[in-house]
Amino acid sequence: MPETEPTRRPPTIDAAAASRWARLPVTQGSPWLHEEVGRRMADRLQWIKAAPATWADWAPLRGGLEAHALVAARYPQAQAIVIEPEPALRAATEAALAAPWWRARRWLGPQPRFGADAAPPDGVGLLWANMALHAAADPQSLIGQWHRLVAVDGFLMFSCLGPDTLRELRELHREAGWPPAGHEFTDMHDWGDMLVGAGFAEPVMDMEHIQLSWSSPQACLDELRTIGRNLHPARFGALRGRGWLAALHGALARRALQAGDGRLSMTIEIVYGHAFKPAPKVALSPQSAVSLRDMRSMLQQGRGGGVR
Repeated sequence: MPETEPTRRPPTIDAAAASRWARLPVTQGSPWLHEEVGRRMADRLQWIKAAPATWADWAPLRGGLEAHALVAARYPQAQAIVIEPEPALRAATEAALAAPWWRARRWLGPQPRFGADAAPPDGVGLLWANMALHAAADPQSLIGQWHRLVAVDGFLMFSCLGPDTLRELRELHREAGWPPAGHEFTDMHDWGDMLVGAGFAEPVMDMEHIQLSWSSPQACLDELRTIGRNLHPARFGALRGRGWLAALHGALARRALQAGDGRLSMTIEIVYGHAFKPAPKVALSPQSAVSLRDMRSMLQQGRGGGVR
């Protein structure tokens, strides 16, 4: 099949490795980078006029607990639904977000409900998904899940890593003749196409580069391990030895020296996107299957309801 076919687009992800990463415990809080991206994405909510009565946070333990609090503060009267798709992380997620009885916030406004089953039958007004999509082995399927969770006239907001992420580390691996440093990340225009293909409308895509720097190779690698793993199918298939690790540290240190200030710098590309869910349309055919939710939405549209 030609490389230009949609099924061959990035991400190039080993599904088994992605599943292992998703199950890995989050022991030291949400990654700093994810919290920072969540803060920047929360700032973008000011440009959206819709005020959801319910909203869902997808995988907030890894996506950002502080970011969850920012969205909750913007919509204090909205009911929050917390969805952790990985069973191994559900208990930790509930423990992190459920307010104990002695905390004031337990009695101020609605408390989070947990699980996709807690979402209203007609869906949520906002689905918030911070820094999850780039690690999905089947992103189109995941976007389809999100579409089913969002109510008609509701909207999706998400962020993920973009193609320029860790380009310096990728170049280092190529120069050394090592296997890829990480899986390929999807371009924002392809994400827009997938959103439309899943049934979303009016996708707005944006990106920015964030430059991170560290004082040493070890500090760099320690932080990168909190963000993700190498999920490329062609990555080195066994355990690396101390000699290779020393070579990696040496190559990173040489790059830091070339920078002039002695600090090791890496590029992170962040892709932001949001899109609305329009009323469903049914193609004319002798027989058509329509879900109860979609039928209700079409009837409401016919009466002039559901206008943003």
